[in-house]
Amino acid sequence: MGTRFLPATKEIPKEMLPLIDRPLIQYGVEEAVRSGCGEIVFVTGRGKRAIEDYFDRSIELEQILIGKGKADSAQLVREISQMADFAYVRQPEPLGLGHAVLCGEPFCSGCYFGVILPDDVMVTPPGTPPVLGQLVQVHQRLGGSVVALEEVPPGETFRYGIIRGEQVEDGLFRIEDLVEKPEPGSEPSRYAVMGRYVLSPGIFRYLRNSGVGTGGEIQLTDAIRSLSEDEPVWGVMYKGERFDCGTMESWLLATLGMALKREDLRGIILSELERLGVTGR
Repeated sequence: MGTRFLPATKEIPKEMLPLIDRPLIQYGVEEAVRSGCGEIVFVTGRGKRAIEDYFDRSIELEQILIGKGKADSAQLVREISQMADFAYVRQPEPLGLGHAVLCGEPFCSGCYFGVILPDDVMVTPPGTPPVLGQLVQVHQRLGGSVVALEEVPPGETFRYGIIRGEQVEDGLFRIEDLVEKPEPGSEPSRYAVMGRYVLSPGIFRYLRNSGVGTGGEIQLTDAIRSLSEDEPVWGVMYKGERFDCGTMESWLLATLGMALKREDLRGIILSELERLGVTGR
């Protein structure tokens, strides 16, 4: 709901907040497209019409830009609507990630599908597939569902879904159990699920039958745990860097981190830090 960003998100969906020169959600869309997804379904809610408008074509804006001699800008705007085939489904009330995935069942029934949480912006090194693409590669090789993993510090495991599993290859686990936000000291490992999934259509059966879990919500973690009892679920230590944009503080750090990765902005940021007398520790 974006309450951590109020009052900015009073009228603007959190997913539409800018990270440098594009909204958060566009990074997720671009990752999905680069991973081979041609059809993208947005699970939205009341007050999030701006997402649909953003990914629709804006002919009037294109014409204005062309009239001002800004054909390159017009093409940039046009390409947003051409990245993939987009569809939208409403989540009537915020009942958790599992419920949001269940809302997308009419579009995904009968086939494997990917899930991207736009709060987590993933950046991979040059020549490395996007994180969702890394999961797709494992699915194509081994079958089954696949989730992205990251090793987190001991004091942060309570914030995530944590796996227990058997390491079958370097950076690859066969998941045997998952615990959503375990109590400190009870976590089965330090490997946390991080915002990227390739899921079997069988997940919908478990989501429909899942009761309310942690936080009074339908937890995707609970359904994946049940799924892992019937078919393989793999966890992959992804190659890349994650920028958490879920809070105001983390979004600010993500903005700085992403700016430092861009050649056209890095020098500006470093010069300003030098002017302010900010030095590394």
